[in-house]
Amino acid sequence: MDASRLARTPQPPYYAVIFTSIRTEGDRGYGETSDRMVELASRQPGFLGFESVRDADGVGITVSYWASTEAIAAWKAQTEHLLAQQRGRREWYQQYEIRIACVERAYGRSAKGD
Repeated sequence: MDASRLARTPQPPYYAVIFTSIRTEGDRGYGETSDRMVELASRQPGFLGFESVRDADGVGITVSYWASTEAIAAWKAQTEHLLAQQRGRREWYQQYEIRIACVERAYGRSAKGD
């Protein structure tokens, strides 16, 4: 992942939703739906950004960042997202865990070397 794909988040506090999963075999519309969920989430009030990786064995981690727990709850209840969640349980994921954390401190190094 190059630095341009790292989420640009504000100063803490804010929230992180950590979605860790193991995929099933085959796509069956997963890629298209995943792209659509990113598009929808980015328009959701309180969305701050996301980062996502998946290895060759199908294990993935997606972290989405949110301004509040209310924004997270609204995203979880978004109609098209609810349908994707149902399909995910039925077709795309062997196993998954969702963890929600409050980010209290954040620091790093930018691509410019700051």
